[in-house]
Amino acid sequence: MKYLILLGVVFGVIWWVKLSRPSSAKDKSSAPNDQPLNMVRCAHCGLHLPENEAIQSRNAVYCSDAHRALAEH
Repeated sequence: MKYLILLGVVFGVIWWVKLSRPSSAKDKSSAPNDQPLNMVRCAHCGLHLPENEAIQSRNAVYCSDAHRALAEH
C-alpha cells in the first residue's frame, strides 16, 4: 500500500512540474495563421479542398490523380 501511495506522489509531482513549465512547442503550434486558405472544388466529385493540395489539369482542379484520370477519359 505504501508503494502505491509513493507511486501516486511521484506521478503527481511529475504532472505538476510538466504543467508548470511553459512549452515552447505548444506556443509555436498554436500560433494562428494570418492568411486563410483558398479552397477549390474538385471538378469530378465536388469535394472542397485547399488549393495547395489540389491537382490542376488544364482548366480544372481535382482532389486526386484518379479523379483527374477519370475526367480526362
